[in-house]
Amino acid sequence: MEINRIYPQIFLQEIEKKSLGKSVIIDVREPHEWEYYHMEEAKLIPMQQIPLRMGELPDDEDIYIVCAHGVRSMRVAEYLKENGFDRVINVDGGMAAIAMFRGFQYD
Repeated sequence: MEINRIYPQIFLQEIEKKSLGKSVIIDVREPHEWEYYHMEEAKLIPMQQIPLRMGELPDDEDIYIVCAHGVRSMRVAEYLKENGFDRVINVDGGMAAIAMFRGFQYD
């Protein structure tokens, strides 16, 4: 199964240009990770809660998935794709890469 991916610098450019339209950004990290650093544009749904909260996700819009480094988000993207969400995009490198491009130190 192939999952669409986007490089973090392209992702940030698209956010800045406001060209993502009605798409949603889902952060699948844990609340303590979210509190440390997160994107204001994102919605927090921790990885373990995804199966219970899929009803909150649009099936007719792009869904960008982000985590700390891109591993959990890829697993969530695969899970969503297996469950009928075709417009899922993994953000490569996760918040670590996003923070680097935004000039924020993230460990």
